[in-house]
Amino acid sequence: MTETSTEVRRQVRIEARPETVYSFFTDPAKMVLWKGVEADLDGRPDGVYRVWINKRNLAAGRFVELVPYSRIVFTWGWDMPGHAVPPGSSTVEVTLAPDRSGTLLTLVHRDLPNEEEVAGHAAGWDHFLPRLAIAAAGGDPGQDPWAASQENEEADDG
Repeated sequence: MTETSTEVRRQVRIEARPETVYSFFTDPAKMVLWKGVEADLDGRPDGVYRVWINKRNLAAGRFVELVPYSRIVFTWGWDMPGHAVPPGSSTVEVTLAPDRSGTLLTLVHRDLPNEEEVAGHAAGWDHFLPRLAIAAAGGDPGQDPWAASQENEEADDG
């Protein structure tokens, strides 16, 4: 799918039922199987959404709407001083639709401030959604290379 000037749209088919896929957005232990190294999630309206992508980058926001097994909306931003997308400043909407024996996931990430952030977030979702498809289907996507590359950088610095 494509981007507009302020949003990213993606679709992915996942070989798992919507109930299973939904849990990968609300259960911290399942979240870190596909995205991040640590997660603090409170899957209810106004509940916290915090995912440490690696030891330096924290995505933060709040859950806005949760319709079990079909829709998840949360705010998103980077908990980093001066970042163009601060916590809660953009919105991610995930729709889960039954598709034969699996799920068609549609993700729309809105309210990004500029083309650079659209491109960066598009690259992020292009990295993480295939990992979600593997994990939700019961596979092992392996260690996230983005987290692993940062660990290697820190070892080199130390």
